Amino acid sequence: MTSTFEPHAHPARLTDAERDRALGLLREGAAQGRLSHDTFLRRMELALVARHGDELAALTADLRTEGRWSRRVFGAVERASAFTARLGRAWQAERLPKLMLPEPGPYPLRIGRDPANGLRLSHDTVSRSHAELSLRGGRWVLRDLGSTNGTTVNGHRVTGETVVRSGDMVSFGQMAFRLATR
Repeated sequence: MTSTFEPHAHPARLTDAERDRALGLLREGAAQGRLSHDTFLRRMELALVARHGDELAALTADLRTEGRWSRRVFGAVERASAFTARLGRAWQAERLPKLMLPEPGPYPLRIGRDPANGLRLSHDTVSRSHAELSLRGGRWVLRDLGSTNGTTVNGHRVTGETVVRSGDMVSFGQMAFRLATR
């Protein structure tokens, strides 16, 4: 009785490097906004259990990197988009109502919908106790008080507290102002 050896018809198993490349493509695709969070998580799970290269190829087929020409075009569009966003913020900053920084006092200036606040903003997107502004060590500090719709400074959400200065754009919910000094 003779036995013959027949090669397997199955493709070779994945290497760690191949799996890492696929996971990297998935992370990059999610960071670029090309994958939703749920799609990203599902594809990551599938990539981790994949046994063959064709399975990974199917998961990353729509995420393959572009050629040099495409990268240049997309880079130019990204730069132009960033410029127009900055231009829009600058245009808006000049049109915003001024919020005068208060005279320094022993207590912070409370901002919110509650009538007991030092600055009352009666807008639906402003929380009862939204934020507070205080002078510490010669610097103005803005602190969000756990508001529902958030506090932003120059378009960045405030978590905790941040230093602000004259000219900064601040918003409490959808109420936006430009800080100014007297």
